[in-house]
Amino acid sequence: MAQNYDLIVIGAGPGGYTAALKAAGFGMKVVVVDEEKLGGVCVNRGCIPTKALLHASNIFATMQHCDVFGVSTDFISFDFTKMQEYKRHSVHQYRRGIEKLFEDNHIEFIKGTATIRRQNTVEVTGEEGREYLKGKYIIIATGARPVIPDIPGIDLQGVSNSDRILAAQNWNYDRVVIMGGGVIGVEFATIFQALCSSVTIVEKGSHLLGPMDTEVALALQNQLEEKGITVLCNSVIEKIEEMGDEDGLACQVTNEKTKETSRIRATQVIVAIGRRPYMDRLLGEDVSLDMEDGRLVVDGDFMTSEKNIYAIGDVISKTQLAHVSMAQGTYVVEKLAGKPHSIQLEAVPNGMYVSLPIVPSCIYTVPEIATVGITEQAATALGMKVRCGIYNMNDNGKSIITHKGDGFIRMIFEAYSNTIVGAQIVCPRATDMIGEMATAIANGLTAKQLSLAMRAHPTYSEGIAAAIEDAMREKEQG
Repeated sequence: MAQNYDLIVIGAGPGGYTAALKAAGFGMKVVVVDEEKLGGVCVNRGCIPTKALLHASNIFATMQHCDVFGVSTDFISFDFTKMQEYKRHSVHQYRRGIEKLFEDNHIEFIKGTATIRRQNTVEVTGEEGREYLKGKYIIIATGARPVIPDIPGIDLQGVSNSDRILAAQNWNYDRVVIMGGGVIGVEFATIFQALCSSVTIVEKGSHLLGPMDTEVALALQNQLEEKGITVLCNSVIEKIEEMGDEDGLACQVTNEKTKETSRIRATQVIVAIGRRPYMDRLLGEDVSLDMEDGRLVVDGDFMTSEKNIYAIGDVISKTQLAHVSMAQGTYVVEKLAGKPHSIQLEAVPNGMYVSLPIVPSCIYTVPEIATVGITEQAATALGMKVRCGIYNMNDNGKSIITHKGDGFIRMIFEAYSNTIVGAQIVCPRATDMIGEMATAIANGLTAKQLSLAMRAHPTYSEGIAAAIEDAMREKEQG
């Protein structure tokens, strides 16, 4: 006999556990099912462990130049095994926090593979056998898995995806080739370059970071190259070979523009060309959900083609970000509970006819990159007239103190109303600062309204005020 629930959540990642906690807060009886540990890929093999290694490697990189701050040391080294222990501790602490919230809110967690059957029934196959759950509502939040290209040598020892790298114990990363120049690729490049590896990024597109603003992507590429990272754009790895008697691998790389071919040696090849929705064994033979381009199709309220079955996060979104999934999960549960929405996914400012995304996009490189809203290029494509305010962080007091002057802040305002429509920040703490810009876009604030806020000195955020002033100066001169 099936156990009855108000809500069954399939997937225990950020979107899934956020939806579960929100529903329990509204008094719903909730169960969460996942094949792996609570927290999903993000907590256990993605965001949290990656950022932990980024932090650890950045400390090592900073210590190599500590004499400029009057700090001296005779010898600096790193212990990769201890870094991994620190990473595991961070993951455990974060996951334990989620487990405690589940306990406090009486949310049941079942470890097993979930398969949706007819009449909102979910079959769960786990270590203890098979059981059936019946829910008034079902939310699919199964996330995504790494894409593995079909090229010769992809199965060789020493070729890994991001999940496997984060679980590695021993150091074997003197020469690293990274296949893919997206967010995952550049973050891993940042980690291994900071640990003194020779790093090469091979990116198929014309610049790093794919759909990211071109100027931001080029600024990042310049900074990576200044640190010694080789960036090969318009290029693909066609095959990977063992070096024979020599240690390591060789990647055959072809430039798709010039058709020139080269061989790059590597001790490790990291595959980071993207992730695709994960739906293995999700749908039973008696259930069919509409799909498009490998993703589940949902309506404006995230309901699939089957009534009362919803889907959120990477399984439906091209923008694969944990906070997007969390926001969507919150939206769906509030809809089901008949509660007013507490979060906006997009905004249409007064007097405009353009819907602005207010999802921050963050990249934890050195310096950090964060964007929100639309770029100047996107605004032009939409037929909008805009003006930009730009501030170079070289002149910022905090940047001078910390020797972190690379970067800029650019803010984009609609030309007539002077309403903010986008922002791009490249500097330390950019990922923390972007929240103010998201809030401003969500509330349709103007440059004048933003300029009224006092910002402390010395801080990186003073650059925001300077960028606003630059945009207002342009308006006055125009």
